[in-house]
Amino acid sequence: MDALWLVLLLVVPALLWTSSTFVFYFKKCFYVAYMMLLAIVAIPICILKSGGRDIENMRIIRFLVRHVKYFLGLRFEVSGWEHLQTEGPYVIISNHQSSLDVLGMMEVLPDRCSMIAKKELIYAGTVGMVCWLGGIVFINRKKTSDAKSVMADAAKTMLEEKIRLWVFPEGTRNQKGDLLPFKKGAFHLAVQAQAPIIPIVFSSYSNFYLRKEKEFKSGTITLKVLPKIETKGLTSDDVSALTDQSYALMRSAFLDISGPVPQSNGPSSRH
Repeated sequence: MDALWLVLLLVVPALLWTSSTFVFYFKKCFYVAYMMLLAIVAIPICILKSGGRDIENMRIIRFLVRHVKYFLGLRFEVSGWEHLQTEGPYVIISNHQSSLDVLGMMEVLPDRCSMIAKKELIYAGTVGMVCWLGGIVFINRKKTSDAKSVMADAAKTMLEEKIRLWVFPEGTRNQKGDLLPFKKGAFHLAVQAQAPIIPIVFSSYSNFYLRKEKEFKSGTITLKVLPKIETKGLTSDDVSALTDQSYALMRSAFLDISGPVPQSNGPSSRH
């Protein structure tokens, strides 16, 4: 056993120094395992503090997760903080590149803010449990009728409990160097609640994180918080135009902080 530990102590540092593929998998495995460990720590604290599912538990989650970036060699540069000082309920929308987005969320997550996530996340062990305790709203992306019902309930909850919700309008992770077309759920939510939309744009991860090429280096992520987009007076008839407007603003900001890309993925999803 001692010999095994000695080999590991010699081999692991050598691989970290010489193999980018090993670094990629090492960091990914560490990230997943450490987040599950933090969830184990967070679960009893959330239950003791709030008695169960409560959006205030996001404060605990935010506090516990904020330091993880240092272990992965990441740092964040944030601009537009003032736009998050908006009072009352609002909907945050942002682009979605990988599970690392969670670290950026925790950098800027305002109080009384949770998120909308795919239903499958609730089955992710301790992480799924702590997400539930944090008041995250889970939707079934495969059943449009269910998703619409959840969004309607979420709009009602936003107004009654004065909360904010974070949504990824692309609907899935995307690392193609541009934004995917936006789905309209977040915009229906904002219009139903008559709550403003605050776009937050993450710069491209391509300078430090490439999934296909198995690269995961140290890097800096720029987060740009854009001015709020008002929805007061808008109806469901305005959702398509609102979606396109938000897409255009966020894509322009994405290119500005990430560099140009060859072509657009299109404006908005018509589904």
